[in-house]
Amino acid sequence: MTETDALHSGTSGQRVVVVGAGECGTRAAMALRERGFDGSITLIGREEVHAYERPPLSKASLAADDADLVHPWTPEQLAEAGVSLRLGADVTGIDRSAQTVRTSDGPLPYDRLLLAMGARPRRLDLEHVLYLRTHEDATALRALVRPGGRMLVIGAGFIGLEIAAAARERGMEVVVVESADRALSRMVPAVIAERVVALHHEHGVPIRTGTTVAAVHREGDRLRAALSDGEELVVDAVVAGVGAAPSTEIASDAGLLVEDGIVVDEQLRTSDPRIWAAGDCATFPDARSGRRVRVESWRNAHDQALTVAASMTGGEEPHVAVPWFWSDQYDQMLQTAGLPGPGEHEVVRVREDGSLLHFGLDAAGRLVDATSLGRGPVVAKDIRVAERLIGAGARPDPAGLADPGVPLRSLLA
Repeated sequence: MTETDALHSGTSGQRVVVVGAGECGTRAAMALRERGFDGSITLIGREEVHAYERPPLSKASLAADDADLVHPWTPEQLAEAGVSLRLGADVTGIDRSAQTVRTSDGPLPYDRLLLAMGARPRRLDLEHVLYLRTHEDATALRALVRPGGRMLVIGAGFIGLEIAAAARERGMEVVVVESADRALSRMVPAVIAERVVALHHEHGVPIRTGTTVAAVHREGDRLRAALSDGEELVVDAVVAGVGAAPSTEIASDAGLLVEDGIVVDEQLRTSDPRIWAAGDCATFPDARSGRRVRVESWRNAHDQALTVAASMTGGEEPHVAVPWFWSDQYDQMLQTAGLPGPGEHEVVRVREDGSLLHFGLDAAGRLVDATSLGRGPVVAKDIRVAERLIGAGARPDPAGLADPGVPLRSLLA
């Protein structure tokens, strides 16, 4: 019997430890129970609060005076499922030979280990800058968001622009600076990004590209920010949204393969057959492009939690879910399916209501990504169909994609 066969020969008495009690780790723990795993499950989290949805932190939580966290599960539900929850605990290392996780509460033995540690905000070499990742971060930022105030946002990606929109809707004056030559350069095609920038300008939020912040100094209860173009801004808050770095230190220290994330295979196994990784901290082979990618999104955390639970209970199904992202920008919704990149062919559809759809096709004519901007229901419907087309490896007629009179659903055939 091989080591892997022994690992999956039975679950009774087996011990699973999940490092990371966010939505990915918690969903994986619950999915293990749903798949019949009857061994022990211990879920370890650094924060003092149990799993909550992070997307509202840069959306509804900032736009409201007070916003409750959205918890997919209660501690009582976890206890009912036999999941032991340890919050406020730091994991300091992994002893692979002894199969133990070192924690601030002492060593914890495992038979199977899942690393779902997420990511942390990339930090700038600047003082007095706020970052948004946790409930605690959101609470601190919401205290500064008030009518008549002024905010400087560093970074014109999803998080930065969501913060800018939410603060503007609360009556703040907002300026956004971005070091790249355009906004949303990582994940959104230029034609959609231009529309988002125009939307911010309509709401009185300038977005200055090719601009960085050289220094931030405190002056009484306000801040003075020096920009790279020589201008200085006096503001009440400076917030940075410049990407996230995967939490990989304990994996690297344990000798696991790490390359911009913990390296996993199609079933989300690491270089150690008893250890898996999922969510923001994992880099995995994309089923369609063949590229190794790391995806930071709520949907990816959800989908990989299900894949990894199957893998940890003996399943061999590869992770093939189509990545999906979304962002609220004022009264508009931006959604993306697939992984945008330098496509061989681009198609744009303009609907009668003014919403935009951008499609990217590869050299073989397969649809690989779709991005839409418009008002909620229409955008969501279009992207759901596009997601199915991408998942099916469809080669839709470009003329049909461009024509708003052709229902996208008809292209599924």
